[in-house]
Amino acid sequence: MSVMDQLKPCLLNKRGLNLQAVFNIHELPDSIIKHLEAEHSTLKDYQQLILIGHGGRALWESMPPLSATSTDPIDEYSADTVNKWFTANYPDHNATLIYPGEQIIGLQTLGILAGWHHTSPFMVGINTVWGSWYAYRAVLLTDTQLEVTQVNKSPSPCSTCTNKPCIEHCPANACDNGSFNMDACIHYRKSENSKCSETCLARIICPVASEHRYSKQQMSYHYSASMKIIEKYYP
Repeated sequence: MSVMDQLKPCLLNKRGLNLQAVFNIHELPDSIIKHLEAEHSTLKDYQQLILIGHGGRALWESMPPLSATSTDPIDEYSADTVNKWFTANYPDHNATLIYPGEQIIGLQTLGILAGWHHTSPFMVGINTVWGSWYAYRAVLLTDTQLEVTQVNKSPSPCSTCTNKPCIEHCPANACDNGSFNMDACIHYRKSENSKCSETCLARIICPVASEHRYSKQQMSYHYSASMKIIEKYYP
């Protein structure tokens, strides 16, 4: 396979995994390489890292109905899709799916390198194309030689936002002081009659790429899952 071979994202896009970035491992920051080396003794067998995500509602709309027996249907669907995609398109190559998984991956750092991530006042990644309506879904180590993604990094949309409606509409006042107050957010979400138990009012008021805003059902799923984590770790 030549260095100029293109990524073949057809199946990924069809199933809603419509964000992809390819990196040569040796060109990643030293901090990421050292972390990968610590976690994967076989890192030397791979040349590239592929970051896969979703933007907008397409992934949720492509998924089968949620199963009561599944602990994390989105992760399971994403992993299954990525494995099938890689096997079908690169049968002579090897890959290891390192996310979803148990090990810690610096997803936001990779997102910054891919040009996907800027920090927002409400502590969710944001960019000019998808707003805050995107997420990281898979990370692969591969022995491919695909063309590396050329990143066109745009400035944060928050830098030109003068009204900052997200700060004004956060009922927990968690965005007031220029840095996100996680304790205030969690305290409010756990409170009786909280308006953010299944959503984030600061996030949905943000005007950036609002056409890609998740459906009410999708929002409810994600924020209900985060509430379970809050209830477990912040009793």
